Amino acid sequence: MKKRGIVSVLLATTMVASLLTGCGSKNAGNKNNGDDKATQTTESQETSEEEAGNGGLTTDKITLKVWESSGQTEDFIKQAGEAFTAKYPNITIEYENVEVGDANTQIALDGPGGVGADVFATPSNTIGGLVSGGHILPVENESDIVGKVAASCESAVHYNGNYYGYPVADETYALFYNKDLIPEANVPTTWEDVEKFSQEFNSPGKYGIIWNVADAYYSPIFTGKGGNKLFGEAGTDGSNSYMNSAQALEGMKYFQSFRQYLDVPSADVSDNSVCLAAFTSGNAAMYITGPWNVASCEEAGMNFGVTALPALPGDDHPAASFSGARTMQVSAYTDYPKEAHAFAKFLISDEMQQLRYELTGAIPSTSITVDSEYITGFQKQLEYAYPMPSIPEIDNFWDPMKSACSNIWDGADVQTELESCNTAILAK
Repeated sequence: MKKRGIVSVLLATTMVASLLTGCGSKNAGNKNNGDDKATQTTESQETSEEEAGNGGLTTDKITLKVWESSGQTEDFIKQAGEAFTAKYPNITIEYENVEVGDANTQIALDGPGGVGADVFATPSNTIGGLVSGGHILPVENESDIVGKVAASCESAVHYNGNYYGYPVADETYALFYNKDLIPEANVPTTWEDVEKFSQEFNSPGKYGIIWNVADAYYSPIFTGKGGNKLFGEAGTDGSNSYMNSAQALEGMKYFQSFRQYLDVPSADVSDNSVCLAAFTSGNAAMYITGPWNVASCEEAGMNFGVTALPALPGDDHPAASFSGARTMQVSAYTDYPKEAHAFAKFLISDEMQQLRYELTGAIPSTSITVDSEYITGFQKQLEYAYPMPSIPEIDNFWDPMKSACSNIWDGADVQTELESCNTAILAK
């Protein structure tokens, strides 16, 4: 649910049937409100025994509303919901489409009103804001996370001494390349190599490489030069964005200079579907994107590979990227926290992690073994990635950096844009 419903309990001296309507349109079973204490005690014992046999979950018929993005992730949630209901027949999982990037703001609007989700997908970087707003609950047992998921995922959901959410996928982005256009031995390892390849490959409507240049998510490739990181080394310095540092300035000047090799306005490549279509059609030989697009490339019948990002000029290692976890959060407004936790935890079981990988191609958050030639490339890039900060100030990063990236790509003064970006990020 998004917001906790206000439940009215009508007490009477005779037995009444109460229909409880809360978040996620859940229904509670009838209860005996008579004053026969012996009967109440017996029923209470029976209920306890039933729930104990149900993993400690309610035996009432309820519905949990779950938010997820459309596409392959929707398929996963629906199939996972069916599997969970097969295990707990009294619990129905209701899917509702709320895109992963919108859920953190949507829960703040819908949660208090009782029409929100019980469980919802969101990037790990939104945790700080969700916690400060009182919108999510910490996990019930830290042992469900610690030592059970990848270290990068474990750190991604750790905030202020608690763990929030169940990481269902490890995420970063890397370099996709079309093997039919670039022999594997010749895949660029530096941006200078990308320049040379593009000079030879480019023609009207065809480009050596493509990515959403206006998306702040990809900005660490360039602002991360020299080890520079958003909000400092630990990602916790809310007094300085470090996006106007000397390293960021140098990296973004190179970003602007690369426009000659992908000579299109930022607005023309600000739609990820446009970039994907260019790559799958062969009009772009390389594409910077994440594991969420593996399945789409496979479905297009592509012969492609995934490797670490090219090194920036002067660096001897792959460029930086954001890392993070796609998490399933339990709403603080749910009327069924125990059951919501149980479903979210179910999604990181080996069985569900395998299913999610098969349907989406996403990097598993746990140590299950998958047969994939692509995972290695992402794992290599993860060595040079840094976690998206989860402090509340991260919410002020996306729009200013998107604007800076767009304007810089289109020719604006780099230092002026980065100074404005820093000011906007730190504005209270």
